[in-house]
Amino acid sequence: MTPDFLPAWPPAANAFLIFGLLLLAGLLGGRLVATARVLPAITGYIATGFLLGPGVLGWLSDDMLAQARVLAEFSLGLIVFDLGRRLDLEWARHDRWLLPMGIAESALSFAAMFTLLLFFGVDMLEAAVASTVGVATAPAVVLLVTNELKAEGPVTRRMLWHVALNNVLATVVITLLLPFIEARASGASWNPVARALWLIAGSFMLGYVAFHLMTLLARLIGKSPVPQFILSVGIIVVTVGAADAARLSVLLSLLVLGACTRNLDREHRLVDVEFGRAAQIFFVVLFVLTGATLRPQQLGSIAWIGLAFVIARTLGKALALYALAWPAHISARQATTLTLALTPIAGLAIGMTQPIYDIAPEFGARLAAIVVSGVAILQLLGPIATRYALIRAGEGEPRARD
Repeated sequence: MTPDFLPAWPPAANAFLIFGLLLLAGLLGGRLVATARVLPAITGYIATGFLLGPGVLGWLSDDMLAQARVLAEFSLGLIVFDLGRRLDLEWARHDRWLLPMGIAESALSFAAMFTLLLFFGVDMLEAAVASTVGVATAPAVVLLVTNELKAEGPVTRRMLWHVALNNVLATVVITLLLPFIEARASGASWNPVARALWLIAGSFMLGYVAFHLMTLLARLIGKSPVPQFILSVGIIVVTVGAADAARLSVLLSLLVLGACTRNLDREHRLVDVEFGRAAQIFFVVLFVLTGATLRPQQLGSIAWIGLAFVIARTLGKALALYALAWPAHISARQATTLTLALTPIAGLAIGMTQPIYDIAPEFGARLAAIVVSGVAILQLLGPIATRYALIRAGEGEPRARD
């Protein structure tokens, strides 16, 4: 008989143990890949999660992944807030082709994927959701590769603008579609249009109110970087909690908050806080978790649909960028590198689809069957394409790891 003061065997995993194991495993996988100086470290994070996850070795069980969901949500919160801060509306006012090119790139990629899925006989609502998810470029992937290469220049800046805009558009459209999915799944009597309006208006208002609270507190604490860092993290966490409590869109609320800090802080009370190494910790965990959600069979029987989905997405983006390259005063080479740089789709797509699984599991499963192989392909190839594009544009150089 085991004495009461001894731990149970086998010991149960807890959030701290899972967090530490994910971080260490990702570190080792990323380091191993980075030593080749060909692939970005993020490929190692995803591959590590894939190998350790339920689909291969099973060392990360489904229960452990469920416990780690809060880590993924916080990681996405940091990413989305930072993404909103990069939506520089002042630049769009000075470059009159910047916004039209971003909208065209998002719209044409959506149209290409939507048409493809309808051709394959997919339900219209499911095709619309899947295509909207496909519009979004993975911001964490792009930011991580950009920081890894220390990339700077016109292609990098324009790439970050496109990433921010197409994620804003995708988040808004997903938010509008969610009530229709919920109404179909539950047979609810309420009007999905009213629910969609509440989600959009309420999420915008929450992000705006959180911004004003943030500036009010910033006036009290001053511009010291450390207090401002704590303020930013605290406001993000409060916004996530408030959005959950009010049944609003967490992602949209944080996007609005980030955009407000960039464009409405007229008195410059807020410091442009760099999350830096603190955010990198959560990014590593997020991508290990992302890789752990993949299953080998997802690259099997439906891989050809995923491949067609990826090709349609890339062609839609390329067509818009090439068509508007001349009036936007960018070269064909820049349009090509920009198309490659916008290839990744990963973490934020999972964040967008998670509410669908919560309200309509069957719909979520069908959605996964449509897009998961495409997402799996781009999770592996996307970081490589972005890295190649930035180096090809002459704005980033491969460097040895410290």
